[in-house]
Formats: sequence, structure tokens, C-alpha cells
Amino acid sequence: MAMTNNYVLVMLLLVINLMALANCAVDDDLGFGASYIFGDSLVDAGNNNYLQTLSKANIAPNGIDFKASGGNPTGRYTNGRTIGDIVGEGLGQPHYATPFLAPNCTGRTILYGVNYASGGGGIMNGTGRVFVNRLSMDIQVDYFNITRKEIDKLLGQSKARDYLRNKSIFSITIGSNDFLNNYLLPVLSIGTRISESPDAFIDDLLSHLRAQLTRLYKLDARKFIIGNVGPIGCIPYQKTINQLKENECVELANKLALQYNARLKDMLAQLNKELDGATFVHANVFDLVMELITNYDKYGFVTATKACCGNGGQFAGIIPCGPTSSMCSDRDKHVFWDPYHPSEAANLIIAKQLLEGDSKYISPMNLKQLRDL
Repeated sequence: MAMTNNYVLVMLLLVINLMALANCAVDDDLGFGASYIFGDSLVDAGNNNYLQTLSKANIAPNGIDFKASGGNPTGRYTNGRTIGDIVGEGLGQPHYATPFLAPNCTGRTILYGVNYASGGGGIMNGTGRVFVNRLSMDIQVDYFNITRKEIDKLLGQSKARDYLRNKSIFSITIGSNDFLNNYLLPVLSIGTRISESPDAFIDDLLSHLRAQLTRLYKLDARKFIIGNVGPIGCIPYQKTINQLKENECVELANKLALQYNARLKDMLAQLNKELDGATFVHANVFDLVMELITNYDKYGFVTATKACCGNGGQFAGIIPCGPTSSMCSDRDKHVFWDPYHPSEAANLIIAKQLLEGDSKYISPMNLKQLRDL
């Protein structure tokens, strides 16, 4: 009888130890922090799969180089990993941020990061209406509010607040669609352009973005990285529809992006002063991508004008990537995967600068420094 009791006691202690170890392992995992990702198709990891929308990337050959899915499409608008995926890896996070609309975005999964980004989404709610459905930045923040309450339930209010403020990075990559699929959209946007000057439109964008960032701050976001708008006049789609030469870009699109970017940088500097305890890091995506486009051969690319996957015109820049598209064989030699989005090879170079770069491309600190703050 004593032996039986001893056996039961030993087994009980073993179970308790295993449970303690499991909890430690989970908490150790949380030590690497989380990425909460907001934005558009540059960082969408599959939310649009769950929407009735014309903007989708869950069709081959998208994802052909995404090892985690065995080369199957996941809803990422590139051949492999997005910038958000690569940055998460570089910060030591053990899991990719899960799309908010995915069925498995529940329980402790949300503590490793959630992705709210949506192809076609913008700062303004009207942006991307040409795609029928998409998640605007306002909706993405609404969704984070839901996640925020769940984190309280999982960790308790005090620990949840500490985790979000100290261990979580809030990444925002948005604004391109507000120009491409709103203000500059052929035919559909003529009314907007007549009624609103570029300055007034940019005013509108920044006042909306300021309100969205402030909402996140009130939900305990403290470490932010905000990307400016890239050289949208140089993407294969813009070059093709405007019938430009290889080394030309659409002047108006890039001029608008630069106007917005200058004022975005000023606004983030203001928020750093006004919102106590917050750090807003500015990512100079425009100059970073322009460097790749201008000096592509220096980085091992063979072209920065032709899409690897697409159809139409000399730069394969009209019809998005899909099963009937022509696809290049040297995917890592193209800056652009499709008419709009960088390849994984380009994303790797961009992400490295965001993680480790100097103030030329990321300021007032890089992402590894922000993580360790």
C-alpha cells in the first residue's frame, strides 16, 4: 500500500513539474515579444482570403517560395515572405503574426502577434472601394480593440498592459492605396481631385492617421514603426499604363508620395513629444526602395522594372499575378514580384535595413534598438 502511495505521489510531482515547465516554456516564448501588424497588401498575410473581395493573393503562383506553406499560396502578395514576416524573424519572434480573420487566431496564438493588414486597405475608409471589400485602417484598429480585450483575459490586466507596452511592436504600412486606389485612380477619382487639392487630401490623410495612432496608444501600444509611402510612380503597373521607358517613373505619383512623406515625418516627431512614453519610429521606405530601383544591379538583381509574375505591356504590369500569368525563372533577381509588390529578395534587403540600419532609412532608432528599449 505504501509503495502504491509513493508511486502516486511521484507521478503527481512529475505532472506538476511538467506543467510548470510547460508554463515556463510558454512564458519564455513570450519573452521574444509580438508584432501587431497593420497595413495593406505589402504586409497582408491572408486576411483577404476571408473577404468577398477582388483583391486576393491566395492563388498560385503567389507563395511559391514560402517555405512555411510548402510553396502553397497563403494570401501573401509576393513569392515568399513579406517584410512583416522577415522583421518578426529578425526580432527573434517564434511565430509569424496570425491573420486576424483566420479561424486559428484564437487563445494564446494572439500573444505571438496578430496581422490586421488587408490588400486594398488605406487610411481613408473610401480607399480601395474598387475592390468591393477590404479592411480600412479604422476597421483594423477596431479589430485590435477586440484582440486587446482578449489579451486582458489571457494575461490579466496588469500583465497585459506591460506586455503590450514593453514587449510588443506595432507596425503600420499604409498609405499607398490612398493615392493609387483613391486620389490617382483613373476615372473614379476625378470628383475627388476636382473637389480636393493635393494639400487638402494629404491634410485629410494625416489627420485620420493621427487619430488612428492615438487610438492604438490609448489601447497601450507604445512602440511603433510607421513606413512612409514608397515610390509608387515607379512600380511596373504605373510604368506600363503610362507607357514609360525603363528608367522613367510617373512624376505626379512620386511627387504626391514625397509631399505626404515629408509631413508624415513631422507628424511622427510631434507625436513623440506629445504622447508620453511612446516611441514612433519612421521608416524611410521611399528612399530604401528607390535605392533598389536605381542601383538594382549592385544588389544582384537583373531588373527593377519588369514584374516577375504578371501580364500586359512591356513590364508585365497590367494583370495581377495568377495561374495564367507568365512567371520568370529567376525570382530572386527581380525587385518586383508582380505589378505592385516587391519580391521576397527585395523584402529581405528592406527588412535588414529596418532591423539594423542607420538613420538614413530608419529613425530615431532601428527595430532591434526599439525592441530592446
